[in-house]
Amino acid sequence: MSGPLSHLRVLDLSRVLAGPWSGQLLADLGAEVIKVERPGEGDDTRAWGPPFLKDRDGKDTAESAYYLSTNRGKRSVTIDFTRPEGQELVRRLAARSDVVLENFKLGGLAKYGLDYAALKRVKPDIVYCSITGFGQDGPYAARAGYDFLIQGMGGLMSLTGAPGGEPMKVGVALTDIFTGMYASVAVLAALAHRDRTGVGQHIDLSLLDVQVAVLANQASNYLVGGMVPQRLGNAHPNIVPYQAFATGDGHIILAVGNDGQFRRFCEVAGRPELGGDPHYATNAERVRNRAELVPILSALIAARTSRDWIESLEAAGVPCGPINTLDQVFADPQVKHRGMAVTVPHPQAGEVTLAANPIKLSETPVSYDRPPPPLGADTAEVLSALLKMDAVELRRLGELGVI
Repeated sequence: MSGPLSHLRVLDLSRVLAGPWSGQLLADLGAEVIKVERPGEGDDTRAWGPPFLKDRDGKDTAESAYYLSTNRGKRSVTIDFTRPEGQELVRRLAARSDVVLENFKLGGLAKYGLDYAALKRVKPDIVYCSITGFGQDGPYAARAGYDFLIQGMGGLMSLTGAPGGEPMKVGVALTDIFTGMYASVAVLAALAHRDRTGVGQHIDLSLLDVQVAVLANQASNYLVGGMVPQRLGNAHPNIVPYQAFATGDGHIILAVGNDGQFRRFCEVAGRPELGGDPHYATNAERVRNRAELVPILSALIAARTSRDWIESLEAAGVPCGPINTLDQVFADPQVKHRGMAVTVPHPQAGEVTLAANPIKLSETPVSYDRPPPPLGADTAEVLSALLKMDAVELRRLGELGVI
């Protein structure tokens, strides 16, 4: 395996999304990622379907689309680490690894001797990343955390949805995904520190912490301005006009980022005087007078088709665009040009198509040389190569149900 992280080995004890997302990102960048799963069941998301990947005969495999989205590039090793023999296998693998990823509840791995303190004894410079709902300390530390719950508790749902309507979650598990990305950054930072000092460390990542952090400008609106932001539907709290509008045959997004763009929009719309009106000439005034301006713009935009607006506004340098369904997304010429769907070989299906990694590296590009692995596909290979276990020992552990 090639890539900028090809010198690293990651032991991934995580499941579902946040931890596996981090593991997949590290694998995309070249790290050897060993995914440890429960014998017989594996990662919970393997069963989160339909849809499931079809084999060459058109029958469902045991791999859901959800599982496939977050586990490419890894090796799957099945180990029952509720048993002493399995715990010893994980410790021996950790001793040969640079990084451990886990997302068990607080203290969940300590009873198996697989917590940071225990693995630090077998690998003193290990980088050990723990992902939990609420962190390693605090009044909520022992509680389980799920993306949907955290989107609510962390404020995102209070900002998402129509004004006066039901609070809404985002359409993908964004908190989990952001947590996985923060985990990858934290792991790389800890490895940089280890490489300079020889000292490993424990990374404590909380879904709630991440959700609060990525409130970004909305958090700052409250902390600086003292006002609690409310749901604005598709409108922006700090920029006007910056929202979706109905056209004569659908919807477009109008994303005016500065006063010059607004003046050009007004010219295209046939109302150039709006661009010079002191009530609307600056963004600050447009935000203050949102309730008056938006109905005027809505009536103008509804009078023409989406295609007409997009072509006219693009020609005038005014940011705008369609609201695409996923079939339209993957058919979009820019998305296709950028290679955002990749097809990789798969042992059961022949091949599988996945959403690509967006990172474009000039010297060490992302490679897609391993599909998301079938459950336990690499158990014998990994244990033989890394732990020097022979066929007799592997067979014995298999008969015991440890692997």
